[in-house]
Amino acid sequence: MRGEARKALLADFIREVWSQGRIEACDTYLAQRYTIHHDPGDPWDGQQLDRAGFKERVRQSRAPFPDQRFDLRELLADGDAVAAAWLWSATQQGVFAGFPPSGHRLKMSGITIYYFDAEDRITGHWQVADRLGVWRQLSSGCPA
Repeated sequence: MRGEARKALLADFIREVWSQGRIEACDTYLAQRYTIHHDPGDPWDGQQLDRAGFKERVRQSRAPFPDQRFDLRELLADGDAVAAAWLWSATQQGVFAGFPPSGHRLKMSGITIYYFDAEDRITGHWQVADRLGVWRQLSSGCPA
């Protein structure tokens, strides 16, 4: 049952923190230290963050895309890890990667493996995301 419970916790975390922007909810879900093991293209790749640092990461990541939403397509649990396949969509309302606000709806997909500790707190992730696809959408000036 532990895997099912962790899948539910992860789904709640993604919804509350990343989709709804309830940054204070990080205190409920995260361990004291969060390690970004692998996340190419993410400015925080390879870093270990405390909760305050993670909250700042969420603020900065959401700022250009305040209406972003993650649609979890699949959750798979194995041991201390839960893998999430997801679809992301957002309207670019702020400067992102040097691109001025476009008002365009952008889309991206990815898979993230989240790691949990014995207290069922999230301790980090390993992620692959289609950031090149987002860059192409921004470069072309056309919505996805």
